Amino acid sequence: MSHALSCPRITTRENGPEFSRIVAGMWRMTEWGMSPEQRVALVEQCLEMGVTTFDHADIYGDYGVETLFGEALRLQPSLRDKIELVSKCGIKLRSKKHPQHTIQHYDTTARHIIASAENSLRQLHTDHLDLLLIHRPDPLMDFDEVADAFTRLQQAGKVKHVGVSNFTRHQFESLNRRVALATNQVELSPLYTAPIFDETLDGLQDLRIAPMAWSPLGGGRLFAQDNARAAEVRAVVQEIAERMDKPFASVVFAWIMALPSHPLPLTGSGRIEAIRDAVIGATFQLERGDWFRILRAARGHEVA
Repeated sequence: MSHALSCPRITTRENGPEFSRIVAGMWRMTEWGMSPEQRVALVEQCLEMGVTTFDHADIYGDYGVETLFGEALRLQPSLRDKIELVSKCGIKLRSKKHPQHTIQHYDTTARHIIASAENSLRQLHTDHLDLLLIHRPDPLMDFDEVADAFTRLQQAGKVKHVGVSNFTRHQFESLNRRVALATNQVELSPLYTAPIFDETLDGLQDLRIAPMAWSPLGGGRLFAQDNARAAEVRAVVQEIAERMDKPFASVVFAWIMALPSHPLPLTGSGRIEAIRDAVIGATFQLERGDWFRILRAARGHEVA
């Protein structure tokens, strides 16, 4: 692996946090079968490429991922000052670890937000989160109560910045009027283009706030053999990748990062090669015609 590759950094909003343009998503870490030492090595290899931002949620891995990552930080405490930690809260899963959860549901009460953030700090073995997100919009969400909880966590120094995930444009702007939100983490890939057309990204661009993009490769669906739309996208991306002499996944990441709202894509792999391909995607730009060829394959029709 070449150590010359360096991921650029971006500030998500005015007076907001600065993150690596590629964010290392940890949600599958319980499936990677890594020892604590291997987790330390993964973080160190990410840092060598300039990937400094690591995405979590309290529920990932049946409430287990933050604990695994925290074990790595306990083993190598010096890593904490070199990285940014993102986590999410607001979903309660049915789990043997939480027998009191009799139904999967949302909870965006101030009590739960604060308790969840404090538990994430314990699991991650840190004294602060760089960014805390509400995981999904809650039908019973009180914007004033969420803003109050966020503000209290920030004033206590437990959370530096706050944001949301999977919010509509109106939901985002309603909460952002009450407390400065750093980002909206949304699903975005050639197989899920809705945020490009439903005002989600337009609204963020208008506010000069950069979104995060989860499942940029469609959660693996881009490689499914029984998906006709994926096959069309794959063929177009492969042709562009071969012509440009770039890895296949790098072209997909470049396609997402070409959007003027400046999305920060999340990886979902524990393989350093996959994270490297994502970083390569931040080093080049697609021709406008190629960008629209991918969009046409993604949507199955011309733009006009």
